[in-house]
Amino acid sequence: MKRTKVTVIGSINMDLVTDTKRLPNKGETVMGEFFSMIPGGKGANQAVAAARLGADVSLIGRIGEDPFGLSLRKHLEQEGITLCEGEPVHYKSTGVASITLAEGDNRIIVVPGANEEVTAPFVSQFEKIIASSDVVLLQLEIPLKAVECALSLAKKHQVRTILNPAPIRSLPNSLLKDVTYFTPNEHEVGALNIVDKAKLIVTRGEKGVTFFENDTIRSVESYPVEVVDTTGAGDAFNGAFAVALSEGKSLKEACQFSVAVGALAVTKLGAQAGMPTREELSYFLTRRDK
Repeated sequence: MKRTKVTVIGSINMDLVTDTKRLPNKGETVMGEFFSMIPGGKGANQAVAAARLGADVSLIGRIGEDPFGLSLRKHLEQEGITLCEGEPVHYKSTGVASITLAEGDNRIIVVPGANEEVTAPFVSQFEKIIASSDVVLLQLEIPLKAVECALSLAKKHQVRTILNPAPIRSLPNSLLKDVTYFTPNEHEVGALNIVDKAKLIVTRGEKGVTFFENDTIRSVESYPVEVVDTTGAGDAFNGAFAVALSEGKSLKEACQFSVAVGALAVTKLGAQAGMPTREELSYFLTRRDK
């Protein structure tokens, strides 16, 4: 089967994760249990999800010329993803998320860094890549003007788009009209003023997904699995949904496919590490059907 083309436009981060028994008080130092550096950013997470499912993936994003950037560039290359970054960002660091895990909770500080340089003029450089795509997938961890530009270019070339509206923010009506599908979670959907409900695909965690078809609310149940880490579940769903649409699956089939990918992703530790391959997905579904 010919590989379909998915273009992701979004953030690329290095996640700096520290696990400790308790959070320090003001002015206090505590000892940590372990530390790890994990590739992250919603754009990169979704790109890895799509690539592992067999799509030809281009990621339009920016990283700094620092050790984190060099490591992430190599990592994306190993995943078979084409990084469209234009000129390197010399004046800002690669985006980072500093994550502290303690007492069953987390505290996160995000420094966008080079992700802030994913501007509308930058995105415009890659119009040909957008035009040649089967599906374009976006999130909201880059400047909104860049998202608007990408959606406008995709509409110009009649390319379907998916907007995962996370982190949630107020969106102009002009942008809402240009999106083919929105994929908020059940907490984010209330903040969106979407008139055309046919565009809505609402992810509901272990409860599956709800979508609208022919003015009717439909749902797809998730799969019962042993949950290890839910961090990348939403990104796994979105990457899979882009692949499913690019392969010509119906809306229901695309939701079923993506729910299965999301369920399988939470059985492993780490957002990108948990993204399943097509072979792993096939094995998972075969076992469930028996």
